[in-house]
Amino acid sequence: MADHFPNESNENSLTPARPEEVAEALSYALRYDERGRPRPHGGEMVAGLAAQHLTQHLERAGFVLMRKPTRGRPHSAG
Repeated sequence: MADHFPNESNENSLTPARPEEVAEALSYALRYDERGRPRPHGGEMVAGLAAQHLTQHLERAGFVLMRKPTRGRPHSAG
């Protein structure tokens, strides 16, 4: 049995995301909308604490998040 799909290139290979990456992505999502504009009342400290809490809970629950290689941010903000 192959470890990857036959048509999958190295560019699309997945790697486990580090907890710091997950927390950073969650924090960003809590602070900014899908266009990269700041959310109202999306304080950095609160978003960071919430992201850290969620990341720790996902780890304790046994989740493994995978990440594709990125070519940059999804939009120009940040």
